[in-house]
Amino acid sequence: MVLKTLDVLGPQHGFGIARRIEQISGNLLSVNQGTLYPLLLKLEQEGAIASEWGCSENKRRARYYRLTRVGKKQLQAETMEWEQTADIMGRFLAMKAEGIQ
Repeated sequence: MVLKTLDVLGPQHGFGIARRIEQISGNLLSVNQGTLYPLLLKLEQEGAIASEWGCSENKRRARYYRLTRVGKKQLQAETMEWEQTADIMGRFLAMKAEGIQ
């Protein structure tokens, strides 16, 4: 979700990423900062995202994250995996009992 958010919106600070994920989910997902920031650090260490300091809309100093080439490839691979998983689950959910009345 973080990679896709950065892919669509471009560079964002952590709070902006969290709010966008919540917005897209219809507020069904709540993004905890205690979970988000370790994930951002992990993605940055893996090279999937890069960051730099900037100024937020509120004129506060904020770290802005952007997707890298490595991150785009990772997003593409993860998207394919999710699509395959969703397809498999769809087959099972659509399955009807055969020969049972």
